[in-house]
Amino acid sequence: MESALRPVVVIGSVVLLTLVVGWAVDRSLRTVDARHPETPLWGLLRGAYRAADVPHARTAAIGQLLTLVLIGASAWLVVRVATTVIDSTYARYAATSRNVPKIRRLRTQSTLIQRVFTAIVGVIAIASMLFTFPEMRTVGASMLASAGIVGVVAGVAAQATLGNLFAGLQIAFGDMVRIGDTVVVDGEWGVVEEITLTYLSVRTWDERRITMPVSYFTSKPFENWSRGDPRMTGTVFFHLDHAAPVDAMRKRLLEILEQSDEWDRRAWGLVVIDTTPTTIQLRALVTAKDADDIFNLRCIVREQLIDWLRCEHPYALPRVALADAPGRHEGQAREAAPMPDSKDLGPGPGAR
Repeated sequence: MESALRPVVVIGSVVLLTLVVGWAVDRSLRTVDARHPETPLWGLLRGAYRAADVPHARTAAIGQLLTLVLIGASAWLVVRVATTVIDSTYARYAATSRNVPKIRRLRTQSTLIQRVFTAIVGVIAIASMLFTFPEMRTVGASMLASAGIVGVVAGVAAQATLGNLFAGLQIAFGDMVRIGDTVVVDGEWGVVEEITLTYLSVRTWDERRITMPVSYFTSKPFENWSRGDPRMTGTVFFHLDHAAPVDAMRKRLLEILEQSDEWDRRAWGLVVIDTTPTTIQLRALVTAKDADDIFNLRCIVREQLIDWLRCEHPYALPRVALADAPGRHEGQAREAAPMPDSKDLGPGPGAR
């Protein structure tokens, strides 16, 4: 409540200070005029514009210009007041709340609401400026008579733009994607950096920016790794020799995880999930609090386990077999040896 009233108090103080200063200047000029009637200072200042004998056409032009300036200044003031209230409310909530998903949702909604409000105020201000001209009033009356036809034509011509506009509102209030969410779109992994009424910007891990229409997120499936619970489970796969020490690898994996700050200590594991004629496939399972930590943790596990195998158990790394297997020649010799004839075996155990 305090943050919401602060802009009102500031604006009210500025207006009050302006009135006080104007009143003080007016009283001072009147006092000087009363003391020196031979030089009516206040009367001269007040009547200087009329005494200048400005033509009526110029007077109307100056009045028109002042009216346009007043409308523009009023629109700017309304937009700035609304922006200040929205930003201060969001900043106060973000400073006191620890719910990251709600903070992201509020940030997305406040940003889009601010843009919609600015667009509406801008359209009203421009329309008000146009209708200050007498010629535009006549045109406006004729346009109102054909508003239905103009609306249909404008809707058909701006179908894509209007679709993106409504998609942006749907994203803001449907909580589909928020600023700061980690998403995967078209195979690209990145973080939502900006959401406008017409487009959405995703910053990839290599600092590229992918700009997409907001209607993409309402018409096509995408992965949102930050929606709901940001905690994630990651896997690391290894292709090793059949002689790989699985139990020792399991112990080494636990040691690596206990030394890593990225591991949230929810779950871990190492199992053999597949086998081929030349290798076995192992899967290491790890957990982390968010997408960034799970990516870093997977890289740490992969790097340190491979280095440990290379130094401690190099025979476990996959290799191409170029030598004969042990016992291969003996087996082939036994298979190639001729079978003895039954006559050469002599009488059996039961012969007399």
